[in-house]
Amino acid sequence: MEASKATTPDAGKKSAGNLLKKIVDWFMEEDDLLPGETPESHASNVRTNRRGMAVLYRKELADHLCSRRFWALFALLMIVSVASLYGAIGSLRQTALAAQSQGQGVSEFQFLKLFTTAGSSIYSFQSFLGFLGPIFGIMLGFDAINNEQAQGTLNRLAAQPIYRDTIINAKFLAGATVVFLTVFSLGGVLSGLGLLLSGTKPVAEEWVRLVIFLLLSGVYISVWLAISVLFSTLSRHAATSALSSIALWLFLTMFLSLVASGLANAMFAGTHASAQDVISAYRLQTGINRISPYYLFSEAASVLMNPNVRSLDIMSLVEYQNGALASYLSLGQSLLQIWPHLVAMIMEVVIGFALAYISFMRKEIRA
Repeated sequence: MEASKATTPDAGKKSAGNLLKKIVDWFMEEDDLLPGETPESHASNVRTNRRGMAVLYRKELADHLCSRRFWALFALLMIVSVASLYGAIGSLRQTALAAQSQGQGVSEFQFLKLFTTAGSSIYSFQSFLGFLGPIFGIMLGFDAINNEQAQGTLNRLAAQPIYRDTIINAKFLAGATVVFLTVFSLGGVLSGLGLLLSGTKPVAEEWVRLVIFLLLSGVYISVWLAISVLFSTLSRHAATSALSSIALWLFLTMFLSLVASGLANAMFAGTHASAQDVISAYRLQTGINRISPYYLFSEAASVLMNPNVRSLDIMSLVEYQNGALASYLSLGQSLLQIWPHLVAMIMEVVIGFALAYISFMRKEIRA
């Protein structure tokens, strides 16, 4: 018995290694030969498709970066981001002056507050990214497929010596690249302006939190990019796909919380509701709200950019309201809090693109 117990961990590691090896082998496995295809011709077709993928990816990336639509949206995001930074600096200066007049010190993580503090008449950068980011993602993908079909160029692309799925893969990858380039450009510009105008001295942990926040923002916008590409494959007209994507964004961002609140109140509210009913109603409402990418992003960003937020559960909120001592979470503990949110948003990207992929592969392309 002792020998078998001693070998159990090794056996578990061996089985996990075998599973990982099978997954890697499955991804690296080459496609089966088509009827009449030789191994040499198959290898040549694979090389040709890879070159076609690179060419189409660069073409789509150049189309995005050279379009007036992209630069108009980028300029809008840059203007509102800089305005939010000025508002945050003004609010932080007023808070610092008030604290000094009372003989108190300035709180830590002032650099992160440049991105999360709202001004007297303007939202914070985090809030703007949560609201305007989806619009940016939708505008990049709402006409990815149907515009090509309307112009008669989709059948020409499909006639090239590339696999059919290369078209939608290159379009989505190019759009996602533009999303991450834009997010990190905004973050870099605001970081430089914030350092110059506020004079804060960020520590290494603040830089790491900011980089992870920008990565999180890129994934969040990519969710809406995948959704817009999906509607682009389902709709014949670009206007229809744009309106459908915006309608879904409005519902998940603004109206899903009303639905969640109504269901929670209907199931658990009452004149004699117990404390357990209140907790159950809160958790049901939160669970429904977490279907929305906006809610997932808001919760994850609040924990990541504000180390004072220790938990998102109702019990932690009750403790905070009852005067619990404020303490900062370490970076690792904050990542443990937001890890489910990040995985959920990545799964939403995967599901949205998978549905778009299946729809495109079954789509009939006509001249």
